[in-house]
Amino acid sequence: MSMSQILDELPRLNDGERRAILHRLAELDPGIALDETPEMLAAVDAGICSMESGPGVPLAEARQRIAGWTTK
Repeated sequence: MSMSQILDELPRLNDGERRAILHRLAELDPGIALDETPEMLAAVDAGICSMESGPGVPLAEARQRIAGWTTK
């Protein structure tokens, strides 16, 4: 499976499946921080609800947003 196929499948996964993938990635790359704050989890939940109820945003814009969040 290619990376683009994996990325395309992520929105179809449920919360638990996405969380399991995140934790596995953190195991493979210790540089990935999993400091889950209540605010971060609320933002992730809001994003998931938004994606499920609307058209979403282009991938390039999502990457820019994420880069902004991780450099604060």
